[in-house]
Amino acid sequence: MGYPVILQVRGRRAVVVGGGKVAARKIRGLLEAGADVVMIAPKAEPELQALAAAGTIGWCIKTFAPGDLDGAFLVIAATNDRGVNEAVAQAAAPSQLVNVVDDPERCDFHVPAVVRRGPLTIAVSTEGASPAVARRIRRELEEQYGEEYGPYLEFLQRARDIVLREVDDAEGRKRLFRALAADSFRQNGRWDEKFAQLLKKEKERIQERKDENG
Repeated sequence: MGYPVILQVRGRRAVVVGGGKVAARKIRGLLEAGADVVMIAPKAEPELQALAAAGTIGWCIKTFAPGDLDGAFLVIAATNDRGVNEAVAQAAAPSQLVNVVDDPERCDFHVPAVVRRGPLTIAVSTEGASPAVARRIRRELEEQYGEEYGPYLEFLQRARDIVLREVDDAEGRKRLFRALAADSFRQNGRWDEKFAQLLKKEKERIQERKDENG
């Protein structure tokens, strides 16, 4: 059983060995997370060629050599050649995180199926046992947590900052956070209006208690 984490790779060097469809999927995920991606491959999918031409990723047009991993924080072996993938795993330093797409036992980490809705990230992993099942569960989660969750979570971040700044009562904060997280609040849609009402009511409650206590 692995230890689930959200790995921060923004600005860090990620080397992907391979230029096929699997490599493309891995590279898209790394770019979403802000990684500095370098691809090692003698040829690549048109999508990846376009990314390289635009300067979005680096592309070393060559077969893999151990020195290609120098300076990498994260390494993904994503070729369709088990021998090459094994060579990548063996060349990696102990400090480098390695994923070999066709060999779960050689992986330091597994890349989960992911649902992203703004600040919301839901990751599903079978630890390599069945990527197909992970994808099915991801599709189910995409239906359950629609696109509205992106702006809703962004609103909650703004509201949380306001509550922390303007409400100095711990219980009052908890009541507000619970109210904001309720499905009934999210489904209401008029978040700013409703939040203003809840905040005003909570401040009045806190003030009344202070007045009662002298």
